Amino acid sequence: MAKPTRHQSLGQADSSAATSPRTGRLARGAIAGIAVARIGVAHARFKTGQLSADSHAEHEARLGRILFSALNQLKGTALKVSQLLSMELGVLPEGVRRELAQALYRVTPLNRALVLKLLRQEFGQGPSELFEQFEPLAFAAASLGQVHAATLKTGETVAVKLQYPGMSASISSDLSLIRLLLQRLFTGQVQLPSAQIVDRLMAEVAVKLAQELDYQHEAAELTWFCDHLSLPELVVPRPVPTLSSQRVLTMQRLPGQHLNEWLQTAPGQSERDHYGQLLFDSFMHCAFRLRKIQADPHAGNFLFMSDGRLGLLDFGCTRTLSPVFCDAITSAWSAILSKPWQLERLHQAYQALGMVAPTLGLRAFEHELLPAIAPLLRWQRQPFTTAIFDFGQHPAPQSSLQQQKQAVLHLQSLPEDLPYFDRAWIGLLQLLKQLGARVRTTNPWIFEGKPA
Repeated sequence: MAKPTRHQSLGQADSSAATSPRTGRLARGAIAGIAVARIGVAHARFKTGQLSADSHAEHEARLGRILFSALNQLKGTALKVSQLLSMELGVLPEGVRRELAQALYRVTPLNRALVLKLLRQEFGQGPSELFEQFEPLAFAAASLGQVHAATLKTGETVAVKLQYPGMSASISSDLSLIRLLLQRLFTGQVQLPSAQIVDRLMAEVAVKLAQELDYQHEAAELTWFCDHLSLPELVVPRPVPTLSSQRVLTMQRLPGQHLNEWLQTAPGQSERDHYGQLLFDSFMHCAFRLRKIQADPHAGNFLFMSDGRLGLLDFGCTRTLSPVFCDAITSAWSAILSKPWQLERLHQAYQALGMVAPTLGLRAFEHELLPAIAPLLRWQRQPFTTAIFDFGQHPAPQSSLQQQKQAVLHLQSLPEDLPYFDRAWIGLLQLLKQLGARVRTTNPWIFEGKPA
């Protein structure tokens, strides 16, 4: 862990004390109700306007702002869902997704009395009995919990993550509210993916929220990555089992700076390239060698250490990838790296992933679906077209409203692993762009032959 700093998706703790986020259904339902009304007004105004590409983009952005505003007021699991949905490239419209990606927030921590109560509930003792030293003021706070600095009786410095009360109880009601908001969001001119895709997405979000709220699960994941991640310049904090529970996680505290803080030191290009390479290699190694990924790769989950190592934090959201999925992704990416593209192989990969119906023949795939997804595929392909790629120059993905609608017509489902893989991959690309890193993208993990 680092010294107090404000950074992406993990706000600096406020010095003022506060109670935990409101969990009452009536209060949270009122927030969603106001958002539904605002969405209805936005749709009504849009229908009276001109249906140009620019007005569609602005309408998407307006809807995204309304949705984010509601989720931001709900805080807790709802705001975490905002982060997760913002990473679903190709599922939500770009304008909506861009607004949800604003999950940069400042959260007021629990007051001291609630901290004491939580520790006594979990361990039967207060901080003075459990630790040699415990800082009552959290140095970092986010949507689901906050982090305190402490020292063990043995003298080791640790970070203690405490979960806000009432988070588990709000998952079901929050997901119902979010589903209602999404239904209202897409009753106008914006295209919504099939109900099956949305149902799968929301089910996976529910599973992952439950995992992230189980700190014993995160402790087990930390231990697994400590034991299996063999790249020497990557560091994972080891948990302290005797001081961890379902709502409290005590772990080794790593020294270092988060991305925004580190960038303020004006690092040179070689340093940016070094850490960019570590980020890229860690993703490829985890996805295609270990077949297990950290699926919440925002900037607050990495520490840039003074000795050149990279600290990896927050393993509450992980995913073990199936061999079938990894093989299909390997085949799909290899197909689009060929010149010309290997269309039959790409078609087979999409069928293996279950994304298109078995009845969608190669000709229909080529002439109906491929034109709609080609811009996204070219964007995915670009970093692998040169031996060393400058991610600072990587553009945002582009696709028209008509292409989005055409793709939605043919995509019948999402493989269970895909949302997690996409979230991790897109998060990586965002980090590399922010770093402005030049990265060697030729690698021994997945691709056959050299880049096209």
